[in-house]
Amino acid sequence: MTEVEHHAPAATRPTIPATITTERLVLRPFTPDDADDRYAYQALPEVVRYLYRPAHTREANETSIRTRGVHNGWSADDDILLWAVCRADRPGIVGEVVITLTNARARQAEIGWVFNPQYAGQGYATEAARALAATAFESLGVHRLFARLDALNTASVRVCERLGMRREAHFVESDLDGDRWGSECVYALLAREWNA
Repeated sequence: MTEVEHHAPAATRPTIPATITTERLVLRPFTPDDADDRYAYQALPEVVRYLYRPAHTREANETSIRTRGVHNGWSADDDILLWAVCRADRPGIVGEVVITLTNARARQAEIGWVFNPQYAGQGYATEAARALAATAFESLGVHRLFARLDALNTASVRVCERLGMRREAHFVESDLDGDRWGSECVYALLAREWNA
């Protein structure tokens, strides 16, 4: 089960949790003090090879924390909520989860996660993504939650499957990553399926 600590609810807007806790993890907004921990994995080629962008520089990392790490709202297309994922029993961050409101009217949102490979194989990505999916459906009013990922990213495919997401699309050689053609898969889940 996920415990959610809420800000005071707005009259007509969904409630954005201040933090999300699970059995082993705390999801919270990034702070400037997280810059080094985040840069430690965001700059790794093996991490960014599936992120549709180059590795972060230190400056880009700090800018991203300043701009995306603040939860300003959840009502307009492209609103983003980014959480640092921390172990409950020790300091430092192990990764991050993000949700983007891609279509406010239709309540469509994209979920994503990035984790330090140092903590791979411990179930943190699945646990954090499951908590964020619960928040999306139960607090943010999302109707359809989807994930886009490189078809070669088998670790993220497994996370999607553990969340109960179905593969809805496989776009063959749909992106050029340097000199490699990449194929993209889309996984999705509806609120009624989550509740079932």
